[in-house]
Amino acid sequence: MGPSFNEQFDQHGAWRREFAQQLKRLAEWMSSHELMDAAVQERLQRLEEQVRSDKVMVAFVAEFSRGKSELINAIFFADYGRRIMPASAGRTTMCPTELGYDASVAPSLRLLPIETRLQMQSLAEWRVKTDRWQEIPLDVGNADQIAKALEKVAEVRKVSLDNARALGFWHDDLTDENPVPDAQGLVEVPMWRHALINIPHPLLKQGLVILDTPGLNAVGAEPELTVNLIPQAHAVVFILSADTGVTRSDLSIWREHLAISADSMDARLVVLNKIDTLWDTLNSAEQVQAQMERQCSTSAEMLGVPLDRVVPVSAQKGLVAKITADDLLLETSGLPVLEEALAKGIMGRRQSILRAAVANGVASLRTETSRVINIRRRDLDDQMAELRSLRGKNASVIESMRHRIEQEQREFDLSTSKIQAVRAVHLKLLRDVFQQLGAKALKVELSELAQTLQQKGLKLGVKKIYLQTFDKLRGTLDKAQASGTEIQAMLGGTFRQLNAEFGFSLQVPSPPQLEHFTHDLNQIEQSHLQYLGMGNALKLAQPEFAERLVRALAMRLRTVYESAANDLELWSKSATAQLDAQLRERRRSFARRIEAVDRIQQAASGLVERIAEIEASEDELVQLEQRLQELTSQLVALPGLDSVTSGSHLVSA
Repeated sequence: MGPSFNEQFDQHGAWRREFAQQLKRLAEWMSSHELMDAAVQERLQRLEEQVRSDKVMVAFVAEFSRGKSELINAIFFADYGRRIMPASAGRTTMCPTELGYDASVAPSLRLLPIETRLQMQSLAEWRVKTDRWQEIPLDVGNADQIAKALEKVAEVRKVSLDNARALGFWHDDLTDENPVPDAQGLVEVPMWRHALINIPHPLLKQGLVILDTPGLNAVGAEPELTVNLIPQAHAVVFILSADTGVTRSDLSIWREHLAISADSMDARLVVLNKIDTLWDTLNSAEQVQAQMERQCSTSAEMLGVPLDRVVPVSAQKGLVAKITADDLLLETSGLPVLEEALAKGIMGRRQSILRAAVANGVASLRTETSRVINIRRRDLDDQMAELRSLRGKNASVIESMRHRIEQEQREFDLSTSKIQAVRAVHLKLLRDVFQQLGAKALKVELSELAQTLQQKGLKLGVKKIYLQTFDKLRGTLDKAQASGTEIQAMLGGTFRQLNAEFGFSLQVPSPPQLEHFTHDLNQIEQSHLQYLGMGNALKLAQPEFAERLVRALAMRLRTVYESAANDLELWSKSATAQLDAQLRERRRSFARRIEAVDRIQQAASGLVERIAEIEASEDELVQLEQRLQELTSQLVALPGLDSVTSGSHLVSA
């Protein structure tokens, strides 16, 4: 048995902390040696932010009464010695609930009233409106107080059919999904729309985010949940009940919200929970095992997943076993097998992606910094050749050289206007690209789809417009890619001219490749298609649902566009930082050359001393480059990163 999810996540957290410390030491070293230009600083900041803020989200999805909250208790909160999430009979999570930790916010439970669904703001917009949330402080040292407070996520209220319809929980044409009215004609709806739990649990402090979702009716009523939160989770755990297998409502959740392409199947785990209901003293152990295997096989076949993605578990027995330290019961519960699958699947996958990003970032950082060192080396070589040519020369020759250096300096200063003109054209082209990828342009591209969805009644032809919209979105990314190539060509010509005129060594980096953002668009397109089919036609006919869908879609697309723009901006900074570095070093070179000539004029020993200084400076540059190699290699080779991911058959790069 391999390490549990908790153990793997601890290793991941330790690696992130050590990486941050190493990166800080590298930044301090670079600053102390004046190697920190704008592009290098940006690379360092992005690497630090990427590793520091790295989150791992695990979404637990199930129909009501499948033991989802109990499973969360068993995997993550058994150390409290009791249930933390409400999971007793008749008590279940009624609203989407996120568990995480933000050190800037006091430990608390924040609840967004269900009435906010009567307004069109998205969940992301409501998150920043703190005055609309009900906040309950949590005493992190009191497990009973935490558990009592979290019972509120199970609260419901009774409303009329008109109110339920307005809130999105009653659909006249979808009778199978509607709650059952009581004798007074009232129906139960969740008291809260969303819950945020902020507690300093060791795993949550290290970046784990747990998403606990309610059943089909509540999931389908909140497009932002199924459009943004669940698809962006690094793993989704789908829970079934062993005594019922895959029911019709289970299948609806899977098909409408979780079914994905085969190459991403390792981000899905199916848990066949409550296997203890199959433990029958009238049957032999072999018969019980055979029955459990049949349920796993049938579930895998119905959901279209590999059999090894279905894990039989008893969350309740696993929780009891952990609290009572009963190793035999824990093994029988199947919980360790699930934890190992989560560890290999989630952490292996996340570590692999992060490792690749870190390696690429460090390689770029090393390239940027080596370029600055090479500029200094070339200037030292030029100075050395110039000084050696003065050996044995008289005062008039030395004075003549001083005048020549001053003339070169004046000519160089005059050329800066040409360089500023290049910058102006470069920035204008870049601004045009940013406008193409801006929020206003995105709104225009989504306008036809938004208008179609906001029409009353059935949305005929919406799928065609939806597909056309995504074709336009991909076209925008293609234009941005073409603009990047155009900017590169322009800079390339200018850089060649400057290299020839001033002996620079400017090289335009290759423009960023935006294909992976097109891949993101394709995934978003596929994840929304189920809302446009006949099965959701009646729900889509509701203007409120359609508008929420457009808002959720726009938010996710904005993230893709902003990420593409950020990549282009970093590439631009890398190109212009070269120019800044060479200008800066050339000005320093002029100052040093004039200073050297002045010293030679004042004393016969000045020439020898200056040559010795340059030789020492060249040795220092060799040491700088060696130290840069050492520090950046240490970042990539930190212990823990490879050890966590090695041997994982579930890793997906």
